[in-house]
Amino acid sequence: MTRILLRNGVIHTGLATGGPISAMAVEDGRIIWTGTDPEAFASPDEVVDLDGRLVTPAFVDSHVHVVETGEQILGLDLVGAPSRDAVLEKLATYVKGLTPDALVIAQGWDESLWPDPTLPTAAELDRASGGRKVYLNRIDGHSAVVSSALMTEVPGITGLAGWAPDGRVEREALRALLPLLADLTPAGDAQRGARAALRSMAALGIGAFHDNAGPDIGPESDLTAVQSEAAAAGLHGTYYWGAHLGFGDLDRLEDLSGLAGDLSADGSIGSRSAALTSDYADLAGHRGHAYLAPEQMAEHIIGCTRRGVQAGFHCIGDQAIDNIARAFRLAARALGPEVVRARRHRLEHCELPSPAAIETFADLGVIASVQPMFDGLWGGPDRMYAARLGERWQEMNPFRTLLDAGVRLAFGSDSPVTPLDPWAAVHAAVHHRTPGQGITPAEAFAAHTAGGWYAAGIDDAGTLAVGQRATYAVWDRTAFPDLTAPDVADVITACLQTVVDGRTVFEKDRSEKEGVR
Repeated sequence: MTRILLRNGVIHTGLATGGPISAMAVEDGRIIWTGTDPEAFASPDEVVDLDGRLVTPAFVDSHVHVVETGEQILGLDLVGAPSRDAVLEKLATYVKGLTPDALVIAQGWDESLWPDPTLPTAAELDRASGGRKVYLNRIDGHSAVVSSALMTEVPGITGLAGWAPDGRVEREALRALLPLLADLTPAGDAQRGARAALRSMAALGIGAFHDNAGPDIGPESDLTAVQSEAAAAGLHGTYYWGAHLGFGDLDRLEDLSGLAGDLSADGSIGSRSAALTSDYADLAGHRGHAYLAPEQMAEHIIGCTRRGVQAGFHCIGDQAIDNIARAFRLAARALGPEVVRARRHRLEHCELPSPAAIETFADLGVIASVQPMFDGLWGGPDRMYAARLGERWQEMNPFRTLLDAGVRLAFGSDSPVTPLDPWAAVHAAVHHRTPGQGITPAEAFAAHTAGGWYAAGIDDAGTLAVGQRATYAVWDRTAFPDLTAPDVADVITACLQTVVDGRTVFEKDRSEKEGVR
């Protein structure tokens, strides 16, 4: 095997103790030596002069929707659209040249940023698209606006919970549309989308990801497309299928780590479907929707634990999270706390946990897979969380409280909900918009690296120590970024190379020559 020596760099090991080193040796996908004197490593087959550049563990995106991210990259991206009129104008421009029977899937609109939050209607989509089938997915993925042509393809949709005659859909109506979208999507689109997303991740220093798939996200073929493309690209994938009591799926689908991810216990704050213990501040009498009862979730946790896989749930509102905490207590009563703790079950988002729920999760080793850019985009006294929750916005995403209680954190993007941008996520966690909830740069970086591996049940990755996987990124910097700087622009660095298990999966110079994003 080739013994590669990297020397003359600033190597941030990610370890809790000790400072950076300057040299590291790799063989057969593992780190076999680290130090400050490269002459002490004998007989390398290849020497790489880092020329003072920074090396870190590669990032792990612990919550991403790979195919949907690729669809956003390749299709109609509405992130940042400043108004309803702008959305309609972008749609009208995008459909030019498309066939009349084309399906248009667009993502990323966020009416909480518009001067007038009035949503486009089905009739307006019809006019802008020339009568095509249009699916405009809200940025949180928990509601959408659809055209008349698309609605007529789903018999009985008008009688489902969450349907509105103006074209807005959520809950049961939204889920009823998903099989149709899969049927209408051209063959090969999932592979192309997965490929585009994985290339983008590798170019950002992301070497591993957790794909949160499931029947409420997309078809099984999307999952297999991601697995195939990840194997070809060389990125390390961890795969979750969010099917409640989907134990038969474990036998049919390959390489699943659990029936977890976006198995929804509730909805989202933006769509007012997250389950709360008190009314929404901007919609009196409404507390969102809890999709699963504690007893149903306990049955799921017990079944997953007995089968040796992870259970987990999408959860945002405090009522949903309290329900999950009760479910875990029921599971621990049935199986024993140590048995539950050993499985490293996980929660996605976990945005508004009560103190009692946090105590339960810490006691039972439940991991919080969280997204710092949620707070970066919607936290603070003048943004969406405050508009929906009033003063309770300050209770959202309590990273400091979770860590101090002993809950392990793993960071992700939830892309395409927020961008693939790990340095920005680390920065957002340090500069939390709620005073006292920010965490240190070291804690934040660890959550986006070693934390992701731990959440996947993998303990030999995430730091650059002897015996660990040689999964790292090389950056166009000579020192670890100053994450205490107030300007996020001071944090973002250019990734020059991403290596996974000793294999280069991205190299900036080569990618630019090949025209790869």
